Amino acid sequence: MSTLVILAAGLGSRFGGLKQLQPVSSSGKTLFDYTVYDAVKCGCDKVVFVIRRETESAFRGHVSRYVSNLVRTEFVYQQNPDALYNRKKPWGTAHAVLCCSNEVNEPFVMVNADDYYGRNAFKPVFCHLSGAKRGEYAMSAYRLKNTVSLNGVVSRGVCSVKDGCLTSVTEINEINSECAFIFENAKKQLDKDSLVSMNLWGFTPDIFGLLENDFKTFLSSANLQTDEFQIPAVVARAIANKFASVKVYGTSDKWYGLTYREDLTETRLALTELEDAGYYN
Repeated sequence: MSTLVILAAGLGSRFGGLKQLQPVSSSGKTLFDYTVYDAVKCGCDKVVFVIRRETESAFRGHVSRYVSNLVRTEFVYQQNPDALYNRKKPWGTAHAVLCCSNEVNEPFVMVNADDYYGRNAFKPVFCHLSGAKRGEYAMSAYRLKNTVSLNGVVSRGVCSVKDGCLTSVTEINEINSECAFIFENAKKQLDKDSLVSMNLWGFTPDIFGLLENDFKTFLSSANLQTDEFQIPAVVARAIANKFASVKVYGTSDKWYGLTYREDLTETRLALTELEDAGYYN
């Protein structure tokens, strides 16, 4: 069995709305509709959506119309574990994946709902997982220049790779369209061909044990109003402690996403061209 986990519980603050359900085609398709199609083409036979309860009706309606005829679908909810924390913002990507622990018992690929990855990014990761043993993770990494936005700054996880495996991911904030950022009042230029993570990860199910242990540590030490429990941090600890390895598959494809509402124009145009070329027929 091949499973895709789609993280769709984010608030979309910079975008200004529920960008996960933002139509990007004339037929009303969202970015994750294309993601599901690509994953199914790569052998996926189950999709798990991680959502918030207050958006359940909207997601179920859309999935019923566009996705359910392609693949088996399930829903899980990312909720704060205790009302005492009085936190409105979701805990982060690692917590979102942890919420799937009762629904996913097999190797799986995880992605964001509001990103377009392309089929070439899925193929090697699904293939890797088909023969992966415990702790043999994978990811698809993009060239930084193919992931920036013309409409504002972005955050990207810059990857360090040795012998084809991930050694670290460094989160860099406010990267502009020229692949530069400001650090200590000075402009820093990044290599435009640097490999970056866009949250396309492949995991074996032992990841849930690591997530559970790390989340307990997070709750005991983090600022519970502002800090986020994120996948790269969990993966970094797993690598450092030799609990896991991460095979990195680079892709030269262009990434599309909806960080800003202005990103819609470019994203819609790109997907319209792919549909017109018969890629999604």
